[in-house]
Amino acid sequence: KILRSPSGCPWDMEQTHKSIKNDFIEEVYEAIEAIDLDDTALLREELGDVLLQVVFHCQIEKEKNNFEFDDICDELCKKLIVRHPHVFGELTVSDSGEVLKNWDNIKKETKGQKTYTDTLESVAKSLPALMRAQKLGKRAMRAGMDFKCTEDALECIKLETAELEEAVKSGESEHIEEEFGDLLFSCVNTARHLGLDSEQALTKASEKFIKRFAETEKLVKLSGADMKALSIDELDVFWRQAKQNI
Repeated sequence: KILRSPSGCPWDMEQTHKSIKNDFIEEVYEAIEAIDLDDTALLREELGDVLLQVVFHCQIEKEKNNFEFDDICDELCKKLIVRHPHVFGELTVSDSGEVLKNWDNIKKETKGQKTYTDTLESVAKSLPALMRAQKLGKRAMRAGMDFKCTEDALECIKLETAELEEAVKSGESEHIEEEFGDLLFSCVNTARHLGLDSEQALTKASEKFIKRFAETEKLVKLSGADMKALSIDELDVFWRQAKQNI
């Protein structure tokens, strides 16, 4: 409140929901990184930064007399009570699977979602693409729209790969993009069947790539060569050696 007051900070005073929305995303990712690093002190700091974003957005709305921080806390508490009838009500559940099933049914009812399509359309478009795709696949599964087994999901990857190859031959960029997207989507569905998180799997693959690239560069330097001066076939020799080392 002080920072956005006339005697406060010029930068804070100028901000809107849209101008700081990317800051919100960055702070959440930094909190996630603290969790991945098992760094308690860093997590404490980053959660504070996430909370700052929540408070910032609340202050903007408070100035418009729309709502304030207490209002969102009150609404959250009421939502948690409604969605946990086995804790705050008389409902009895046997395990966490039943809890999640009830949670989804209550969420669907309270949000006025009458069809399975409604549940898919409610998945935020602003989510990272892999995360959104996996969530869409999971919700489609609840409607019975899913592969029977992992083998069928893997077969779909083969089919989509073949379709992408045909699209590449056609040279039509829009068609290529469409088929490439289908291939990615089928990979995400396969990950779900394997009990994997696509976003996390790709993140780990990216980190592995960086480590192997660094090892490749080190091996090239030890040979006295320059990476840019080598052909891709020559670099591949060092890359294969790097894969053996890491």
